[in-house]
Amino acid sequence: MSDDQNSNAAGDTFISHLVELRNRVMKASIAIIIVFLCLMPWAGTIYDWLAMPMMLALPEGSKMIATGVISPFLIPVKVTLLVAFLIALPVVLYQAWAFIAPGLYTHEKKLIAPLVISSSVLFIVGVAFCYFFVFGVIFKFINEFAPASISVAPDIESYFGFVMTMFIAFGLTFEVPIVVIVLVRMGLVTVEKLKEIRPYVIVGAFVIAAVVTPPDVMSQLLLAIPLCLLYEVGLIIAPMFARATQAPEEAV
Repeated sequence: MSDDQNSNAAGDTFISHLVELRNRVMKASIAIIIVFLCLMPWAGTIYDWLAMPMMLALPEGSKMIATGVISPFLIPVKVTLLVAFLIALPVVLYQAWAFIAPGLYTHEKKLIAPLVISSSVLFIVGVAFCYFFVFGVIFKFINEFAPASISVAPDIESYFGFVMTMFIAFGLTFEVPIVVIVLVRMGLVTVEKLKEIRPYVIVGAFVIAAVVTPPDVMSQLLLAIPLCLLYEVGLIIAPMFARATQAPEEAV
């Protein structure tokens, strides 16, 4: 085969991958949009649900404020889009895994579903942990620390930005076992090496927690400790996953 033919074949392959990626992104986007449109009639109620941890921490009768002209409409829409993404997350992750599936061996493809399901569950568990437990601690601390001369009335746009940051931080934190498992299975790093760098991971976890969370010790611990524990869970599961995905010739 000539160099021109090789070049054309490589170009066709690259274009086919781009087309496949576009199709997968479109399918994931359509899933999110469908869920979003179904939830839109309850956008206000969904925002009230999101604001509940803050409202419970504020003095009775307090309310949030909206300083932007369109904020009372735009922020509930953004919150609804976030909820739609979480609901459609299994579809999004499936499309991502399906895109890389052609590059996997047959014995590895059958484990796409468990990885998609576990990734979705862990991310949602991280968000739920943040909402139901962490927010209560953080908001209570902030409002109790505020001087009596200050009337705490959070802006809904600032609140949404803060909540988004925390949700992403805790959602990604709970994905740590999946990251460890994938890195080990791909041969990029060994379990022994990950155990060796454990002290650096612990320090890194507390640094990340200090940057992402408010400056109180409790909220930093609530992010750093789960990150460290989930790292250990990944170290335990990674060897089992690697053995389960061995090719027949590797298992001999």
